Amino acid sequence: MIATFKPCTLRGAVDAPPSKSMAHRYLIGAALSGQTCTLTGVDYSEDILASMDCLRALGARITAEGDTVTVDPTGFMAVDAPILACRESGSTLRFFIPLALCLDKTVTLQGSQRLLERPLEVYEELCRERGFTFTKSQGSVILRGKLESGHYRVRGDISSQFITGLMLALVYLGGDSTIEILPPFESRSYIDLTISALRSFGAEVAFTDPYTVAVKSSRLRAFSGRVEGDYSNAAFLDAFNYLGGEVAVGNLNPHSLQGDRVYADYFEKIAAGTPTLDISDCPDLGPILFALAALKNGATFTGTDRLKAKESDRGAAMQGELTKLGGGLIFGENEITVPKQTLRNRGEVLDGHNDHRIVMALSVILTQTGGTVRGAEAVRKSYPGFFGDITKLGAEVELS
Repeated sequence: MIATFKPCTLRGAVDAPPSKSMAHRYLIGAALSGQTCTLTGVDYSEDILASMDCLRALGARITAEGDTVTVDPTGFMAVDAPILACRESGSTLRFFIPLALCLDKTVTLQGSQRLLERPLEVYEELCRERGFTFTKSQGSVILRGKLESGHYRVRGDISSQFITGLMLALVYLGGDSTIEILPPFESRSYIDLTISALRSFGAEVAFTDPYTVAVKSSRLRAFSGRVEGDYSNAAFLDAFNYLGGEVAVGNLNPHSLQGDRVYADYFEKIAAGTPTLDISDCPDLGPILFALAALKNGATFTGTDRLKAKESDRGAAMQGELTKLGGGLIFGENEITVPKQTLRNRGEVLDGHNDHRIVMALSVILTQTGGTVRGAEAVRKSYPGFFGDITKLGAEVELS
């Protein structure tokens, strides 16, 4: 899909879409609870559909009507040789690998080539240490092992998804366990989200010190609730307010544990000057922060190495597309600088790099410069209603 923009100013009110991070956790928590649960406010992005499909493949019964999903765990984890289709969802793949290792049966997890190129070393090492099967190919990971409750050590300077995945499996196993997180510990806010979600189902999970998570044997219960709004995607909508627009973004919990809430503070700093900002705890904000800095007075961002292992190499992707607009980025060691620059439409078609956050960041820029981005369908991964929402706000965009 190609999105072609004319310069425009956006005004109006819009609700942030439901949090993909919380929806993943609630859906899996519902299956772990052993009781039927109903969740509302679910947005059927490609990533959430992947997790729903994987739960079904593991035996859970899932029905969806409107924005409401009912999870009946009858039959969950009572399957032989399941095949889990993770599509392009890193969260799904990393959350379900430890659960697959609880079965002591052969499990195949499938995904796109790019997904399987993303780091899985934490789980490879875990399997190697315990003598489990872990066979990775271009399009799948084949596993077999019998994970047990106990003590685990996990690096904290890689994706928090590994820690969350292990927590989910340890809750399922039902015994007392601990996870020791080796510093430096990045993206702690995502672990806080996991703990909050699991506690909703009665799990006794908590930090006992800044680097240790305890998972206690506990009796799980049904939970039915609403998925809160997503700060990661709200950032793309709120960015228009720093470009002359007037957009009121609703459906956001002011007390949310989402680490990407920090975007509002970072936007203010970018608007006020040329700040240095650490994004090691909020790497998903990278593309929109680069976009806004490029349209304002520039900024320097530290903690950028993890951007290389996302749906695209996000630093390189933004560099390539900004260059087409007459700008660019400067790369340092775990650091990216956005210099002061003047962006303009030079007639070159931009590329979304099959990355939802790159497409949305470029779309924000193109509302100022005009121009075209191809691969716009990537927004379906996390925010399928993105173009519809910005059109309601006055975006002059044609999809073809």
